[in-house]
Amino acid sequence: MKKYILPTLTVIAVTLGIVIGVTLSQKANAQRIIYQNGQWHLEQTKVDRLLQLMENAYVDSINVDSITDEVMTEIVQKLDPHSAYIPKEDLEMVNSELAGSFSGIGVQFTIQQDTVRIVAVISGGPSEGMGVLAGDKLISVDDSAFVGKKMNNEKVMRTLRGAKGTKVKLGVLRAGSPETLYFTVTRGDIPVHSVDAKFLIESDKATKDKGKKIGFIRVNKFGETTYREFISALADLYAKGATRFIIDLRENSGGYMEQAIRMANEFLQRGDMIVYSEGRAYPRYEATANGTGRFKNTPLVVLIDDFSASASEIFAGAMQDNDRATIIGRRSFGKGLVQQQLPFDDGSAIRLTVARYYTPSGRCIQKPYTLGDQTDYQQELMTRFEHGEFYSADSVHFADTTVYYTKSGRKMYGGGGIMPDVFVGRDTTLNTPWFNRCVNLAYTYQFAYQYTDKHRKELSRYKDWQSLELYLLKQDVIRDFAAYAEEKGVEKNEAEIQKSRPLMTRLLNAYIVRNMLGDEGFFPLFERDDEITKKAVDYLTTTK
Repeated sequence: MKKYILPTLTVIAVTLGIVIGVTLSQKANAQRIIYQNGQWHLEQTKVDRLLQLMENAYVDSINVDSITDEVMTEIVQKLDPHSAYIPKEDLEMVNSELAGSFSGIGVQFTIQQDTVRIVAVISGGPSEGMGVLAGDKLISVDDSAFVGKKMNNEKVMRTLRGAKGTKVKLGVLRAGSPETLYFTVTRGDIPVHSVDAKFLIESDKATKDKGKKIGFIRVNKFGETTYREFISALADLYAKGATRFIIDLRENSGGYMEQAIRMANEFLQRGDMIVYSEGRAYPRYEATANGTGRFKNTPLVVLIDDFSASASEIFAGAMQDNDRATIIGRRSFGKGLVQQQLPFDDGSAIRLTVARYYTPSGRCIQKPYTLGDQTDYQQELMTRFEHGEFYSADSVHFADTTVYYTKSGRKMYGGGGIMPDVFVGRDTTLNTPWFNRCVNLAYTYQFAYQYTDKHRKELSRYKDWQSLELYLLKQDVIRDFAAYAEEKGVEKNEAEIQKSRPLMTRLLNAYIVRNMLGDEGFFPLFERDDEITKKAVDYLTTTK
């Protein structure tokens, strides 16, 4: 028995040491755990000692917490471009981007002429119940002025969001009212939606054959509720007769990998690989389809562009490598790194890159980067633009020259995003200097809001985007916009205005419709004439 006692005690001692060490590490911020001479020790880093000296011995009183945040940010910036330190005051807002809800007053807003203007009031939200209306100008919060040149989106969100059940007093100016109106709103849960819109495509090709109804679903991110929203959208469109689908992941920067995996599972056969990931200290993880998907044989197109990243690329890569869907659009962003969020005791957190993920064929779609150099990495999309990649597939170059193969044997490349099966370059045939300047200066957004606000009574008579668009087409909105832009300093050029008229009319009408009917009205109108969407419709209506 003696020969078993010593090893057993050693194992127990080591285990207790690990437990004690981990427990202590959670209580000691930024301390290193080392194993030496048979014991676990907490060792302060040089940074810890420096901060303690500054706090205890420096000649003047200083805010060590603030300095610590700066130091942490600087350290993490020496890593890859996607690792990030998140200070305590920013963590709630950062997490809410992917959460299923946040606590606030329930309004959508825009900032124009240094003033917060309510674009829409969320149905069933706290503000609607208190009488706040679209078109109101927010000029005070809790009896303090809330206007000025320093107003920005972050400041507005920090002010209007807050703990559920807390109250905030709003002062607003309303058209037709000579005095400021005051509303005390109790903050409540505001849902965060991942699916912007779901609808049946309206086009001659899509409606001619009743057996080929096309459902369109736009997913803006992969958050906590994405799969639930997505499967609900699929079921709703299927019930309306959709037999094939377009999934729009353009400008979707990603989110939770697990949500992308669950979405992909709906379209793949049992055993099909979806994605795998691994890192230096991160064990290999593989996700495969379980065969329970309800749309395994449904014709499918996935839309991507330069800003489709991370979980969007996981989904698109799984569909492409398994030859399950046709990918249409432009090369995706190229983010193949997995982050894990780890909390600190002071309420801050770090999102640390712990692994790379790979598509079923073995591609890591992460584009090249240099540790600590985020400038070149962030400029990479501009480099693509300058090389002409946004307009021609021949300009696309991948960092990884290794050839990978889809299930059917098609060649693919990695090291720089997902290359679509069907490339659609940007169409600039209707662009003119007049159009580009108006759009770049955001005058289209500003005019659309002001036009909506001025004509809200007439516009409110129309309950669907089709009838509202017909009304707007009779108003010659372009004429009013050209005059508005001229007042802003954009000189009229009749030749350029007429050339860009179809494009500008589509843009302005869509923005006005969005102001009145939300995204459910905006996207069907906007996508009807979109070149990438039209290419997807062509493909789905010509395939069996």
